[in-house]
Amino acid sequence: MCKGLAALPHTCLERAKEIKTKLGTLLQKPDSAIDFIIPYPEKPEKPAKAQKPSPEEALQWRDSLEKLLQNPYGLASFSSFLRSEFSEENIEFWVACEDYKKTRSPAKMVEKAKKIYEEFIQTEAPKEVNIDHFTKAVTMKNLVEPSLSSFDMAQKRIFALMEKDSLPRFVRSEFYQELIK
Repeated sequence: MCKGLAALPHTCLERAKEIKTKLGTLLQKPDSAIDFIIPYPEKPEKPAKAQKPSPEEALQWRDSLEKLLQNPYGLASFSSFLRSEFSEENIEFWVACEDYKKTRSPAKMVEKAKKIYEEFIQTEAPKEVNIDHFTKAVTMKNLVEPSLSSFDMAQKRIFALMEKDSLPRFVRSEFYQELIK
């Protein structure tokens, strides 16, 4: 017996709203292909001055996720690709961890750590990343007293996952193939 939407847990409703928004965006035809190449940042903090790489530089990304993520255009392209597959939580978590490691204020660190935990780590988080129980437990223990290395283990696991799974799919994608021509 269905009691309607109100009976669903809040996180299910939030996730359903996210999916609805993503599907709506996906169904709209872009004015130009650039909409898929360089994503619009959610927070217009620092617009990425992403310059298209040479085919030679883009070829290096095939064997190095690290080089891909160090390049602003590569990061934007990879993020867009993952968004198109509805699997952007890993790259968003990785980017959030990189930003977190630049934090110097202890108060800001606690605030950012809490946000990252709630968004990516906790069970049923809106963008929960796929990490094993041991890694989750170590990360939670590290967050009792946040430090710049609190998320290192989880970030390394997600990097390895993207390297093994997402990078090969990106390299086979049409967009990447265009970059190396």
